[in-house]
Amino acid sequence: MNAHVIVLGNEKGGSGKSTTAFHLAIHLLYEGYKVASVDVDSRQQTYTQYVVNRRNWAQARGLRIPHTTHYHLPLSRGDSQRENQKLEFDLFRQAIMDVESHADYIIVDTPGYDTNLTRLAHSLADTLVTPLNDSLIDVDVLAHIDPVSGEPRELSHYARLVQRARKERLAIDGRTIDWVLVRNRISMLSSRNMRLVQSGLDQIATRLGCRVADGIAERVIFRSLFPLGLTVFDELDEELLGGTPTTSHEGAQQEYRQLVHALNLPISDRARARREWLVASATPQPSSLFEHVTA
Repeated sequence: MNAHVIVLGNEKGGSGKSTTAFHLAIHLLYEGYKVASVDVDSRQQTYTQYVVNRRNWAQARGLRIPHTTHYHLPLSRGDSQRENQKLEFDLFRQAIMDVESHADYIIVDTPGYDTNLTRLAHSLADTLVTPLNDSLIDVDVLAHIDPVSGEPRELSHYARLVQRARKERLAIDGRTIDWVLVRNRISMLSSRNMRLVQSGLDQIATRLGCRVADGIAERVIFRSLFPLGLTVFDELDEELLGGTPTTSHEGAQQEYRQLVHALNLPISDRARARREWLVASATPQPSSLFEHVTA
C-alpha cells in the first residue's frame, strides 16, 4: 500500500476523534498532499456529516476550498448479522483499494464501540491516534488508574484490542503501528486531576509501547465550525466564516500544527516532490484537490 493510513480510535464517545480526523485531513490537503477519508462509523457518521457540511457550505457560497475523497459505510439493516458484516467489510475493502495507489494519506474515523470493522481498521493503521479528554474517566478506556498514586492497574478492553491489532499487523507484514495518545480538551489551570492524568498516561505509554502528545484545548470555535464544515486551517475571513476570526483560531491552528509535528508522519518521495512543486510554482493548488465529495 502506497498511502499512509492514519486511524482515529477510541471506544469512548465524545473524545474528539471526528474533529481531529477532519482537521488533520484538511491540514494535509492545504500542505499539498492527496488525502482520502473513510468513515467506518455507520451509525453516528459524524465524520461524514462534517464532510457533507463542508461541501454544502462551499457550494452555497461558491467557494473553492479543498475536499478529501470521502467514503462512508451505510448502516446495514439486513436480518443476518453475518451478511451485514460481510457487506460492510466489502465496502471498506473497496474504498481502501480505490484510493490506496494515489492518495498520500488515508484518514479513517472509527466508532466508539467494538466492531469487526473497528478491529480491521486498527490492524491497517500505520499511525493510530487515540484522542483522550483530560480526565481519569477517559483514561479508563486504556487502563484503570489508581486514584491516589496514578498508577495503571488492569488494562481495559480497548488497550487489549490495540495490542491484538499490533500483533496481527506485525505477523502479516512485519510492520509496527505507531500508537499516539493525544490529550484533548486540556485545562488551562493545573490541578491534581491533571497531574494524575499525565502521570497515568506516561506510565500507560511505557507499558503499552506508545507515545503521548498534547492535543487541543477546549475551544468554543469548533462548535461554530462544524455546521459549516470548516476548520481552523481554512482562511477564516468574514466572507468564509461570516464573522471575524479571533485569537482562538490562531491558538487552535498552532496546537494542531504541533500535533501534526508530534505524529511524525512519513512523507513519500512522490508526495514530497508534489509539495515542493506547489511551493516553488506559487500557483493555486491543482483542481484535483477541490473535487466533489463522494459521500
